[in-house]
Amino acid sequence: MSRTIRIEKKILEANNIIAERNRKRFAEEGIMVVNIMSSPGSGKTTLLEKSIALLSDRINIGVIEGDIATDKDAVRVEEAGAKWVTQINTGGTCHLEAGMIEQAMEDMPKGLDLLIIENIGNLICPVGMDLGEEIKIMLSSITEGMDKPKKYPGIYRACKVLVVNKVDLAPMVDVDPDALVTESLEVNPQLKVFKTSARTGEGVDDWCEWLLSISKKG
Repeated sequence: MSRTIRIEKKILEANNIIAERNRKRFAEEGIMVVNIMSSPGSGKTTLLEKSIALLSDRINIGVIEGDIATDKDAVRVEEAGAKWVTQINTGGTCHLEAGMIEQAMEDMPKGLDLLIIENIGNLICPVGMDLGEEIKIMLSSITEGMDKPKKYPGIYRACKVLVVNKVDLAPMVDVDPDALVTESLEVNPQLKVFKTSARTGEGVDDWCEWLLSISKKG
């Protein structure tokens, strides 16, 4: 057991060294970086498509897409108007790591205002990996039910922002968005909360205005 702990500690320490290099580069280039995490199928990519379409004429947005396989999400956000998009396929690893981000940035252009990292859908593994981002964001879908904040408290505590997505489906799945927010705030009272529906557009303007406000030109 002690050997396992030592190995895990070395992996995290190595990751954190690279994360600090990433963070230094982002700061030098004036890029705000956010890391969006969620379960699979929560609507991250659809929300990003809508957000990029609304903001692409106001700020320069880059996206790093993390997936086990395929470049489908990267194609979608590029078509939505992102200035720069790159795909990371892990081939099975359930989270992104700082070294993956550093490698992905090799062809990153100058002049980005906002870099969005869409992490792999997973409520456990991505939490412990610092990528060099400034803000971690949790996207929780109404369709996941009420129990996720207290079943997976680590990811809610690690994040500064909570987006409750697919609120238009609340009547169909019998979940009260306000009650889900309450459950989440009991785990992390400091969360800034947005309630959105990428399908109908509800709440998306407020979410986009916040993204604009945190970008270096916002």
